[in-house]
Amino acid sequence: MKLDFIDLGKLSISKANMRYAKKAPDVADILPTVRKRGVLMPLLVRPNGGPDTFEIVAGARRFTAAQIVAADCAASGGEVNPLPCAILEAGDDADAIEASLIENIARLAPDEVTRWETFTRLVKEGREIKDISATFGIPEQGVKRILALGNLLPRIRDLYRKEEINAATVRHLTLASKNQQKAWLVLHDDPDAYCPTGHQLKEWLFGGASIKVEHALFDVEASGLAIIADLFGEDRYFADADAFWKEQDAAIAARREDYLDEGWSDVVIVPAGEYFPRYEFAKAPKRKGGRIYIDVRENGEITFYEGYVTAKEAKRLERGEVIDTGPKAPRPEVTSTMQTYIDLHRHAAVRAALTGHPKVALRLMVAHAITGSHLWKVQPEPQTCRNEAVRESVETCKGETEFDMKRRAVLDLLGFSAEEPTVTGGNGEGYGLAGVFLRLLDLPDRAVMEVIAIVIGETLASGSAAVEAVGIEVGVDIAKYWQADDAFFECLRDKDVLTCIVAEVAGEGVATANSLEKTKTLKQIVRDHLDGANGRTKVENWVPKWMVFPPSAYTARGGIGTVAAHAHVQAARADHDPEPSGPGAVVALPAPAKVEPKPEPEREAA
Repeated sequence: MKLDFIDLGKLSISKANMRYAKKAPDVADILPTVRKRGVLMPLLVRPNGGPDTFEIVAGARRFTAAQIVAADCAASGGEVNPLPCAILEAGDDADAIEASLIENIARLAPDEVTRWETFTRLVKEGREIKDISATFGIPEQGVKRILALGNLLPRIRDLYRKEEINAATVRHLTLASKNQQKAWLVLHDDPDAYCPTGHQLKEWLFGGASIKVEHALFDVEASGLAIIADLFGEDRYFADADAFWKEQDAAIAARREDYLDEGWSDVVIVPAGEYFPRYEFAKAPKRKGGRIYIDVRENGEITFYEGYVTAKEAKRLERGEVIDTGPKAPRPEVTSTMQTYIDLHRHAAVRAALTGHPKVALRLMVAHAITGSHLWKVQPEPQTCRNEAVRESVETCKGETEFDMKRRAVLDLLGFSAEEPTVTGGNGEGYGLAGVFLRLLDLPDRAVMEVIAIVIGETLASGSAAVEAVGIEVGVDIAKYWQADDAFFECLRDKDVLTCIVAEVAGEGVATANSLEKTKTLKQIVRDHLDGANGRTKVENWVPKWMVFPPSAYTARGGIGTVAAHAHVQAARADHDPEPSGPGAVVALPAPAKVEPKPEPEREAA
């Protein structure tokens, strides 16, 4: 390597340069310094085959800034100084790439995608990961993490480079297959869809359960289960959660048998979805009746609590009493593997037979929805809102009152307490899934359908397309359930919308005459018409366009959730039935009734 000063006209940016691109790099941060003092740090260059010409391996930003300064000097008649350069030997692309990346990392840290592109080029040039690690002072795991971005679709890398998705999201996407990445992009592009990001993305990729290898009680290597490595962490995960639990359950059963053989009075398995409240228990040795509690978590983690008794039993022990643990639990006559064999075959037979008994299947499904299970995750719509006035408005509205009355009737029908807040959400756990199922078997079809209506009503997501689809299908007249209240007017703040509403209830003339008034005045006009107060004509059954079925907007600005949800329903119906017909067809729906107010004077006092 030698140092020399080279004219700008003899320099060009090498394709080996990390900053090589059709678009000039951003030099706003260094341009003032170059204007004032010139380029002080030598550029790394190498001969490019032409006569006295060189290509820039590192220093593209300094070169670009120098070109801008040179153009300004030429315009004013000034002289252009050559640039200081360190000349490399020609021919070694890998050395040139390394030199470019080392220098640029020191000056302007490149994003991970740019590092991936550069590291990939080094690998293609024959560099080993350990060599890259040693050259740049990055751990080998760090190099692998950057190279893992190569598993991403180009569009995902581009979204990351543009900072449209964060680092946590892109790192989890490196665990995804190409098909999963494509499916994720579809969700990302759909404004009405939920697109998982960050840690939620990991659960989505693993089908709702990301189970770490470290939680396995069995020999992972011997099991042959597929493993996915997280290059951005120290963890590895099971690709198939069901396969994991099959092995894990067998290991738990074997461990339980070992504890019983050791003389423990009992071994209690706390299933996933429940938890072991250790604060409600006390330590006790084996000889005094202590038990083993095996706490199973949904993420695969297993905790063994050795030597515990209930708080009541602990008090008895303090008084010197002996806990009657009963006879030692006998060793089961079948092994855990045999039990699994029995369970799976009985399961296969029952579900095959169930296909011939739809009434039984319907009641079993409702029982699952009410009590839940480790395979059913059903929860009521929380109906939450930060605004207290809105919460009170919903709690006291006619629709909620009517639904609550029928819900109490269903609670009584099932034998639940009338004070239960909901039917679903596990409130039937006191009876157990089987108990609720047997109660449903005793009910006639009509009564079961009433239970179903409450269950689906409680679990119907607010603001969803399902609400729109049902509202249109059953012909909901919102005026029967709703009327404007204080909370509604408190939320109503858009003047353009208020002017349109005034036109609906008072007429276009009144709306035009009051178009320059404050929103407070416009709201009072609407209130007076709805109440028939202050000499204004009373308007009955008025409902804003957003709330009717089907909904519409007052302006062209959009952003109305109900309108977007309705559009989603229309698109779904179009896909299902290109030529709509029947009671659910969109084209057959009547237009909402239009309020025809009596004419009023052109201008009225506020």
